[in-house]
Amino acid sequence: MKLRMMVCAALFGTGMMTAHDAAIAGAADYAFEPVNAAVKNGPESELAVRLIHKPSNKPVDGAIVFRTRLDMSPDSMGEMTAKVEPLPASQNGVYRFKAHLTMAGQWALKLMAKVPGEAETLEGSVVFRAQD
Repeated sequence: MKLRMMVCAALFGTGMMTAHDAAIAGAADYAFEPVNAAVKNGPESELAVRLIHKPSNKPVDGAIVFRTRLDMSPDSMGEMTAKVEPLPASQNGVYRFKAHLTMAGQWALKLMAKVPGEAETLEGSVVFRAQD
């Protein structure tokens, strides 16, 4: 009987830790980062971002990126925008886009995404430096 109570207590404790970990997980546990911050200026520029789960430092596959905006806000020209289109994934946790960059300078790719199993929407911004 004593062994059974110890096993039940251990299982209960494990369940509580798992529930606690799930309760504190959220959008802040993820980050977008550039694969290469320096990109070619022009109509066929390729931007690639990696989505990382910060606690494990592992790439995240399967996110649905549903909103993107590309502008020059890092250079105080937020009204200067560029068209951005998704491209097929090439590697684990990397999300690629084709952009029509109209001038050299710093461009911010602003993203919103859903990660399977996460209730919160992820929002991030990645800065790229377009060079001629």
